[in-house]
Amino acid sequence: QVQLVESGGGLVQAGGSLRLSCAASGRTFSRNAMGWFRQAPGKEREFVASIVWSAGITSYADSVKGRFTISRDNAKNTVYLQMNSLKPEDAAVYYCAARRTSAQSMDAMMYDYWGQGTQVTVSS
Repeated sequence: QVQLVESGGGLVQAGGSLRLSCAASGRTFSRNAMGWFRQAPGKEREFVASIVWSAGITSYADSVKGRFTISRDNAKNTVYLQMNSLKPEDAAVYYCAARRTSAQSMDAMMYDYWGQGTQVTVSS
C-alpha cells in the first residue's frame, strides 16, 4: 500500500523559511513524477512544484519560482520542498502527490497518490 506522509509545516513569519518533507512508502518512486500542491481556504488546489526523481527535472509555478526548491533523496524515498522568502499568500495546506508515470504534470487530476497534507501558516 502506497503512503505519502508530509511533515515540516508550521507557523513562520513573512520572509522566513520552512522545509517540507514527503516520505513515500509501499513502493519506490525513483522513476516517477512527484509533486507538491497547496490549497488555501476557499481556493482550489494549485500546483507548486514537481520533480522526476531519476532525471532531477523540476517544474515550478510562477508564483514560487526563485523562492521554492523541490528536491529528492532517492535513498530515503523522500521528496523535499524548501520554501524561502515566504509570503502571507503562501499560507495553505501543502500536499505531496505522486504519479505512476515519470511524466511531470501541473494538473492535480493526473496524480495517483496523495498525502494528508501539512499546514503552512505565514504571519505578516
